[in-house]
Amino acid sequence: MLCYDHPQRLYSRSDMARKAAPVLKAPFLKRLTLLPERMQAEDYPFNLPILEGGRLVLRFDRAITFFVGDNGTGKSTLLEAIARQCGFSVLGGGRNQAYRDKVDGPDLAPALRLSWLPKVSKGFFLRAESFFDFANYIDGMGAEGQEPYGRKSLHAQSHGQSFFALFENRLRGTRQAIYLLDEPEAALSPRRQIEFLGLLHAWEEPGNVQMIIATHSPIIMSYPGATLLSFDGGRIQSARYTETDHYRITRRFLMDHESMLERLFAPDDEEDGLRAPED
Repeated sequence: MLCYDHPQRLYSRSDMARKAAPVLKAPFLKRLTLLPERMQAEDYPFNLPILEGGRLVLRFDRAITFFVGDNGTGKSTLLEAIARQCGFSVLGGGRNQAYRDKVDGPDLAPALRLSWLPKVSKGFFLRAESFFDFANYIDGMGAEGQEPYGRKSLHAQSHGQSFFALFENRLRGTRQAIYLLDEPEAALSPRRQIEFLGLLHAWEEPGNVQMIIATHSPIIMSYPGATLLSFDGGRIQSARYTETDHYRITRRFLMDHESMLERLFAPDDEEDGLRAPED
């Protein structure tokens, strides 16, 4: 059927429906489901406690989600598997930068199902520990005639400067994308981490970007309105910022670092001096 809204123009109802369709905002990745039939239960990473014997389901209802927890709890492992499912290189980059896509050892990615609305293909995976390899790749592309981020070699800048060159030049102006950042604080001073919060706000505000960030930084995970998922205790569960060990231990240390250091250096002392006090 045809509809008239101007003497010189005709529209079909399907045309009008497309024009009226709402623009969906982040989060685009709505749910992560572990497929137990694809797990190799005896091998790492399938034996991580957070996988709950194959019953893991995570729901994302906000544009920014933080994975927080101690070393070895599986934050980076799960984030890398999500990146693989998105088509990003395990060393970092976007879908068009798959300069290495082979996983050494068992791969968790095929055991995950990602549910999207809408499905997005744009995005980026930052892996701090392999950023040097990614910088080599980008500088190599510059040698082939492509302009490097910020018009300056990443290796010609400090580690922190190169991270910000990436954040400010590669991760901006993208529509409907997902950014997966593994420990972005690795090269950032406390001042730069605070500036990074401003970048998070600039990315989040238009509703075009979803971010999942694995971090140990109590500064970065303080971002207001974000979801914090704690990996501590062998389970993934929601946590309040002030309930995290990252916040509580850092706060206690800054308020009374002399006492904590005395306990730490005392002969035959146990690790209790590093634990956050019970509220």
